Amino acid sequence: MADENPLKPFYSVLILAFVCSALVAGAAVGLRPMQEINRILDQKKHILYAAGLFDSSKSIEEMFAPIQTRIIDLATGHFVPKDVIDPATFNQTKSAFTTELGRSLTTEEDIAKLKRLEKYSVVYLVKKNGTTEQVILPVRGKGLWSTMYAYVALAADMSTIKGVSFYEHGETPGLGGEIENKRWQDSWREKRIYSDTDKIALTFAKGDSSASGEAALHEIDGLSGATLTTKGVDNLMEFWFGDHGFKPFITTMKKENSNG
Repeated sequence: MADENPLKPFYSVLILAFVCSALVAGAAVGLRPMQEINRILDQKKHILYAAGLFDSSKSIEEMFAPIQTRIIDLATGHFVPKDVIDPATFNQTKSAFTTELGRSLTTEEDIAKLKRLEKYSVVYLVKKNGTTEQVILPVRGKGLWSTMYAYVALAADMSTIKGVSFYEHGETPGLGGEIENKRWQDSWREKRIYSDTDKIALTFAKGDSSASGEAALHEIDGLSGATLTTKGVDNLMEFWFGDHGFKPFITTMKKENSNG
């Protein structure tokens, strides 16, 4: 009997590994369309949460029907035609890291620790009888351990918060992770971002807010035991509702709403 090739078991394992890898890769490719569909549905769900429009008795698409998805130029605050940039295919976060659609932020500008900023942003308009009732804006910024992503819904006055939904982060569970706590998110409702002179007046308390009168309209409870995460939320709100974020768009919308 001829001696058995000592490398035969190695070849068998190698072939098995190759076959398994091919099966896993094939499954991943096959599941990708379904994963993308689920990602979009989850995104829409959080937009609906922020706007206070989520109703478990209805489908996501049915609830989303009155919401228009548009693209704006952050620098000018103007809408970008759909034939220039299609909202359905625009990847906002990735665009920030391209030469054509993004730019570097200076240290002074970058209070939210984004490093780069996109030139264009998606916005969501809740329409009723042709009138914009709410605007939902995507925001993000660095917390203690991670980049936090959220949607903030504003009333037609473009200052009053109708709701917020933090949907992605890597903050410490039970501490900074409380940004997902529904009770804390509900405490944002009816708070106002801007003062009567259009300056950012929103603040976050150290723990529960004890503000009263006019100050109470602008102060949100802090996250107990998560000072740095709370500071990160404060910074991202200051950035996105300032001149480098949505302020030009908010100014444009306020003029449009007052003329309408």
